[in-house]
Amino acid sequence: MDKRHQKQDKTSSCCSEEVSSIEWEFINMSEQEEDLVYRMYKLVGDRWGLIAGRIPGRKAEEIERFWIMRHGEEFANWRRELERKEI
Repeated sequence: MDKRHQKQDKTSSCCSEEVSSIEWEFINMSEQEEDLVYRMYKLVGDRWGLIAGRIPGRKAEEIERFWIMRHGEEFANWRRELERKEI
């Protein structure tokens, strides 16, 4: 029974972590970093870990959040326009 409680403790601690909205506010990137993210995205798509590996000090999650914040709504609108044209 002790093992079961230990297992539950491990899962409950990882699940209790929350992402604060402050982390999503803004990601500062230099012009060179932004340029590299754009170029790498064209080459490899949304393989954030691979892109982050080319930028020292950046994590895959940061790169993905940056991309979503910059392009999320723009791409969503573009997709909606395409769907309207198909109908």
